[in-house]
Amino acid sequence: MKVHEYQAKEILRRYGVTTPKGHVTDSPEEARKIAKDLGGKAVVKAQIHAGGRGKGGGVKLAKTPDEAFEAAQKIIGMQLVTHQTGPEGRKVKKVLVEEAADIAQELYLGITLDRAIGKPVLMASKFGGMEIEEVAHRDPSAILKEPFDAIAGLQPFQARKVAYALGLTGDTHKKAVPFLLALAKAYVETDCSLAEINPLMITGQGDVVALDAKMNFDDNALFRHLDIKEYRDLDEEDPLEVEASKFNLNYIKLDGNVGCMVNGAGLAMSTMDIIQY
Repeated sequence: MKVHEYQAKEILRRYGVTTPKGHVTDSPEEARKIAKDLGGKAVVKAQIHAGGRGKGGGVKLAKTPDEAFEAAQKIIGMQLVTHQTGPEGRKVKKVLVEEAADIAQELYLGITLDRAIGKPVLMASKFGGMEIEEVAHRDPSAILKEPFDAIAGLQPFQARKVAYALGLTGDTHKKAVPFLLALAKAYVETDCSLAEINPLMITGQGDVVALDAKMNFDDNALFRHLDIKEYRDLDEEDPLEVEASKFNLNYIKLDGNVGCMVNGAGLAMSTMDIIQY
């Protein structure tokens, strides 16, 4: 199950992960008020279950409350197209209005499960603010991978190692260690399949802040997290997938108009490949 950015940040804050101040709204007028309360300068961010929102025009910097109003007016209701939505895009119903950030450096952090070794892996890179797949393709060595035990959790020495590898020193290094430990704890305790902070911001004052956040959760573990299950936004999901989930079925919509009735996942994929290729 996916959640919106503002929901992921709510969860992470419970574990001590620092995020920018902000509020979500579906009203341009309220966006103006939020920006005013934040000091006037703010960032207005579309809330959909997809990345690449900035490139698609779904993230705008507002220097005044009036600009925040105008930005929200443009974004709310728009059909936002990104590389993850497909050409049809997604309709934006809410925006997150956050305080503008004093960005000195952008990094990448992510935790996912490495099925080959059966452990969560903390991934970190000095190249934040871009798709991690692009970084991995261009220079795999630019991504540090630190596996850790799911029961014991990420250890302080591992967090220090990762912070040092990111080039963080002094007070910033000291702030990064508890940040990393909190992120790892959130990942394990909420049964995440992915926890990603991109970018991880280092401010001009040396603070460590999650400028963006993405969390996906294991559907099979949601019975343990009914509070997180409440975050589910059916409007962001394919109607056919929603209908299938009512009967505990996994359905993934694909292109094409030829259907296959098969028995077994391996046979299903092989049959589809034969027909396709």
